[in-house]
Amino acid sequence: MNLNLIYQGDCLEILKDKNKIENESINLIYADPPYNLSGNALKWEGNKTGGNWYMINEEWDKMEESEYEKFTFDWIKECKRVLKPNGSIYISCSYHNIGECVMGLKKNGFKINNIITWYKTNAMPNMTKRVFTHSTEFIIWAVKGKKWIFNYEILKGINPEKTKDGKPKQMRDMWKMPLVQGKERIKGEDGRAAHPTQKPKEMLKRIILASSNEGDTVLDPFAGSGTTLVVADELNRNWIGIEKNEKYIELIKKRFEKERKKEIKIK
Repeated sequence: MNLNLIYQGDCLEILKDKNKIENESINLIYADPPYNLSGNALKWEGNKTGGNWYMINEEWDKMEESEYEKFTFDWIKECKRVLKPNGSIYISCSYHNIGECVMGLKKNGFKINNIITWYKTNAMPNMTKRVFTHSTEFIIWAVKGKKWIFNYEILKGINPEKTKDGKPKQMRDMWKMPLVQGKERIKGEDGRAAHPTQKPKEMLKRIILASSNEGDTVLDPFAGSGTTLVVADELNRNWIGIEKNEKYIELIKKRFEKERKKEIKIK
């Protein structure tokens, strides 16, 4: 099986191809699927607190509810096929799609260990002033079987929170970190974010260190801006990415050249 490359194409078609990703060959999956919340061109230009803001409005993020439920079930089913018996899957989601993700995992026989809350310390203000400001997303951690990998001591060592006397502390299921900004945010020529849902490297660092070891293989079926792949490479893991959008594949290629000083394979 080929490693350390990106497959360009539909994630379901590639996940189903046993010649590309073999049965029980993956140690860890991180998935940041479409949240299915697009549908308008809402924007807030001239915002003085955080710069111009544009709501996600992408064709790949628009499905009918029944179509989205089936899509979620199907890609999770294929993830179970490729995961090793002690493998883990982490799925990023929001209140828009957490129900579909939880049910997709349960119907496919996964055991949910945690639902981590990502508290976005620099969340955008609410525009409508008719609901509480949305400042959280979620990361579901589920496992295929028993004896899953959980590097408890490593997580204690990197936990920014300490006990009162300054000693390492257990990492909780509440992660406080900002939305990607500054030098970490990848921008296009127009100055806008090159990918609308780029996740923080710190988030992927915690996930990869928690549920894999050096030399293991990490899969991201919705590679997007490539954060999973870059962090896996930095942490001496093998990796496989799947991405349909050619624009994002070019983004990942340039990111590897800049951050990892290497070229990557595309198939």
